[in-house]
Amino acid sequence: MTFGKDVNEKDFLSEISRHQGIIRKICRVYRRTSEDQQDCFQETLLQLWKSFPSFRGDSKISTWIYRIALNVALTGFRKREPEITYSDMLPDSPEFVQAEETTRRQEWLIWAIRQLTEADRALLILYLDELSYREIADITGLSEGNIGVKLNRIKRRLTELAKKNK
Repeated sequence: MTFGKDVNEKDFLSEISRHQGIIRKICRVYRRTSEDQQDCFQETLLQLWKSFPSFRGDSKISTWIYRIALNVALTGFRKREPEITYSDMLPDSPEFVQAEETTRRQEWLIWAIRQLTEADRALLILYLDELSYREIADITGLSEGNIGVKLNRIKRRLTELAKKNK
């Protein structure tokens, strides 16, 4: 798919709609508060819109979106740490307990990913989205061999974090 200078808003919105999950995931991993995540999402959309006319289709559009979203997240703004709030609510039903456990696991994974360096976070997100080493290489500029080595180190680091937090 190529757009060139004749890009229109309908094409752009269609592609964003299809791939917004990529952007939201990256924003969630790199920004702690929902406000910061939304700001990151908006900034990413702005950068995508500015760049959209020059997308030539040399790579998949998802690869291009990953590259821009990661660039915004990695070079973006820094804000103060969020305030921590606690809930006194107790679960009422087994379904709620299961949902709460799933949410707890997801939150732990987000916390663990945030313990990684920014570059390692990017690699892990791309890997978890089941991109091939070739696609990850296209996005990051790293060699496929280097990606394999780094992902093995990341997996070991996450395993260590899991053991410490049992």
